[in-house]
Amino acid sequence: MIWVLLLVIAAIVLGIVGAVADGLFYLLVIGVLVFAVALALGAARFRRTGRRPMR
Repeated sequence: MIWVLLLVIAAIVLGIVGAVADGLFYLLVIGVLVFAVALALGAARFRRTGRRPMR
């Protein structure tokens, strides 16, 4: 779960730098893509742990 948190933090930093710095719009795009990957990983992990059978 720590990897998802690190990916979200990296996406936020890349998005802020890409939005603020002139000519670095591609960093904003990369930040959005990293955020989407983090959401997908988090959803997959949540879905996998949510289906454990009760004993």
